[in-house]
Amino acid sequence: MATPKKMRVGFVGAGGIAQGKHVPGHRSVKNVELFACCDIDEKRAKAFAERNGIKHVFTDYNKMVEMEELNAVSVCTPNNFHAPPTVAALNAGKHVLCEKPLAGNAVDGAKMVEAQRKSGKTLQIGLQSRFNPHYWTLARRIQQGLLGEIYYGRTMALRRRGIPAAPTFIKKAISGGGPLIDIGVHSFDLMLFLMGYPDPVEAFGSAYQKFAKRKKVFTGGWGMWNQDDFDVEDFAVGQVKFANGATVTVETSWAAHLGNVGQDFIVGEEAGASLTAPVKIYCDKKDHSGLTEYDLKPLKRTPKEFASFHKSAREGVPSLVPGEQVLKLAKIFDAIYESAEKGESVKIE
Repeated sequence: MATPKKMRVGFVGAGGIAQGKHVPGHRSVKNVELFACCDIDEKRAKAFAERNGIKHVFTDYNKMVEMEELNAVSVCTPNNFHAPPTVAALNAGKHVLCEKPLAGNAVDGAKMVEAQRKSGKTLQIGLQSRFNPHYWTLARRIQQGLLGEIYYGRTMALRRRGIPAAPTFIKKAISGGGPLIDIGVHSFDLMLFLMGYPDPVEAFGSAYQKFAKRKKVFTGGWGMWNQDDFDVEDFAVGQVKFANGATVTVETSWAAHLGNVGQDFIVGEEAGASLTAPVKIYCDKKDHSGLTEYDLKPLKRTPKEFASFHKSAREGVPSLVPGEQVLKLAKIFDAIYESAEKGESVKIE
């Protein structure tokens, strides 16, 4: 059945990410109606609905996705609860925009991707860094050969102090992991996007918990977490090898004694790029008489995250952040965590 011009959207999860990102995101697109919402906390669901002019309220997402009038669903639940509502929505013939990461682990992520394949509907993951005009422009120029063959990248998501207080972040059963999967997902996805998302083959990693259990610790204004609940890392590092021979190093932290650690960068045979906007290109002069560098001017028109989701849903064009692609990243995270436990590198299937 063809998707109608007007899109009616439902929300699974009525928390901060739904209100702060997904509501304004969908509203920024023409002919989109915020139609339904679901949360296991009925009081929160009703408050969310009233605040946003939503007509239909549920506490069971299975019932919500059965609505024939509904066309698309934003999944805004904690990481380990992305898969069930996503699969249910896709099986019901709805398009899905799922908040990052794909899932708390690659097994659940694979279920989501399989449901998308069978349904033929859009499954887009909420990784907005790709839509930054500077990075979108760099990706296009890389496809045109600006950097040549890319063989190394370094990506960081490092907070000196900023451990989330909410249990949805610090309990592995809910979050799937700590800063690696929470904030590292954005920087690592961007790196792989720029590299053309090569196939990972092996990973080595370490994970540490150095601040979470301290009796005296400066929280950085983020509020105090329940130390008994905290069972994920507060610092993680990994190195990943890809089938094309490239290597990427990732460093992430919620808390660490660090200062100016430089910036993300990507290196190719013909040029390299720093990934702090504005993007700077480093290369030889054309006559090879010396070195040069310059700021990469962003394109005037680049896609927007929510507009691209609705375009994919309405027109049947491929998503710009497909779940099948991001599943590779989920496998990398699983491998880094496994490597940290075993103390040895882990092969990635």
